[in-house]
Amino acid sequence: MADPQEILARRVQSALGAAFGPEYADADPVIRPSQFADFQANAALALAKRLGRKPREVAAQIVEHLDSDDLCREVEISGPGFVNLTLRDDWIAAQARALLDDARLGVPVQRRQNIPIDYSAPNVAKEMHVGHLRTTVVGDALARTLEFLGHNVVRQNHVGDWGTPFGMLIEHLLDVGEDSAGAELLKSDPNAFYQAAKGKFDGSEEFAERARKRVVSLQAGDEGTLQIWRDLIELSKAYFNRVYSTLEVTLTDADLAGESMYNDMLEEVCQELEDQGLAVMSDGALCVFLDGYTGREGRPVPLIIRKSDGGYGYATTDLATIRYRARELEADRVLYVVGAPQNLHFRMVWETARKAGWVPEGTEPVHVQIGNVLGSDGKILRTRSGKPIRLMELLDEAVERASAVVEQNRPDLDADTRAHIAREVGIGAVKYADLSVSHDTEYVFDFDRMLALTGNTGPYLQYAQARLRSIFRKGGVAPEEAASGAIAIGEKAERDLALRLLGFGPTVALVGDELEPHRLCGYLFDLAQELTTFYEHCPVLTADTEERRASRLALCAAALRILVQGLELLGVRAPEQM
Repeated sequence: MADPQEILARRVQSALGAAFGPEYADADPVIRPSQFADFQANAALALAKRLGRKPREVAAQIVEHLDSDDLCREVEISGPGFVNLTLRDDWIAAQARALLDDARLGVPVQRRQNIPIDYSAPNVAKEMHVGHLRTTVVGDALARTLEFLGHNVVRQNHVGDWGTPFGMLIEHLLDVGEDSAGAELLKSDPNAFYQAAKGKFDGSEEFAERARKRVVSLQAGDEGTLQIWRDLIELSKAYFNRVYSTLEVTLTDADLAGESMYNDMLEEVCQELEDQGLAVMSDGALCVFLDGYTGREGRPVPLIIRKSDGGYGYATTDLATIRYRARELEADRVLYVVGAPQNLHFRMVWETARKAGWVPEGTEPVHVQIGNVLGSDGKILRTRSGKPIRLMELLDEAVERASAVVEQNRPDLDADTRAHIAREVGIGAVKYADLSVSHDTEYVFDFDRMLALTGNTGPYLQYAQARLRSIFRKGGVAPEEAASGAIAIGEKAERDLALRLLGFGPTVALVGDELEPHRLCGYLFDLAQELTTFYEHCPVLTADTEERRASRLALCAAALRILVQGLELLGVRAPEQM
């Protein structure tokens, strides 16, 4: 499919080579959208000094050698040397029509990469809270998008399923019985199970001693203890899957790659680093000291890979993880969709792994930094008692609030249909609100804004595609049938909509390259706004000629497919009606 910006870039580059010699054929043509035309080539300003000419003279040479008659209806020089490029209406119409014959809607298939994505990462026997929302939905949107672009995505749910607390948890599970109501809390209220175990650990020295011995048995690989540990994991999986099912994310049990997976590698990791002279003993602990990482008073910050008591920490596990993903998964990129405060830790881990030779030049670890979710007071969103908000509680409230909105707006629908729509709207609203802002920034959690049918919200986009569906229902024609019509452009609103449709493929590719789902949200919002203007100026079912009606239905069919596909890449449902 044709990306106007890419085609214009190639044409301008050819003009640069023809006008100034082949050494200029690879120069950046600096193609940008323009408020005075469709696009603007700003290469003349960048090249003027290099060529020793005035920018307008350079621009005139570019225009003289530009082969664009089949593509542009107008090419003009403006200002100090901008080249304004206005596309031909028939070219735009032909490209928009071609979208309807393309199963991929103009989205390119990129050179295939192996891309493990580390996201969600809850802890066993602990409830997921609002802090897990962003890493889960951003990671899932990236996984969906990168797969659509043709990459081999390996989902890696790095759950916390190992370590000292598991002695306490296993003993408590044994005390209450695996088939008891207490054990069922792991499925419904993990925090309650954890707090009960912690209360016994703090209040009973006898229990605490049993728990400590159980940790030793677990780490020694005692089969009986490991089996109880596996049972604990299985019970927690039921809770994880309930959250993932509600959020409609693509994580499954097969994607679990928790801390325990790397346990047998930790001693080897330490030994290799020590043998290479990268790790040294410091105050009884095995540490890596890297140049450029200093704390207060310029003292070096250590990466502790084995504690003074002989235990291993997060750094050891994360070193084993990146080594495994680079070596065994043969990763081209490894994405860590994790909170922004972990950035220093990751940089030290990755630099250590590179120095050890575990991460080749062809493997790029990337920290997709996740910002905080804030309350209306501008502080991290918590309950009134100061505790993190439980994620399921928040999602249930979203559906409940959406139910009230749907009941008010669509009393004509039966209760089951309203409940189905409310679920799709409520969950979609929460996910879209998160995805629509840059992942490394903070945002204020506001149900009223999220559920609004106006503005850059999930319900607004869901309504935009539902309105398109209603046009086809009223017209008695299926979108697939309407997609066979020719597209002709006569009105500005038709032209603007068709040109916007051509931006879908480049936008999805950009999301995959830059790992920024909010760019797709912005594109879909702009498309929905173009549709509103289109409806105001271009009657569809009551168009004055059959040809115009068919053309506008074809534009609507393309817009519907793009909105549905775009929402799918974000993990947001597209209701049949609203």
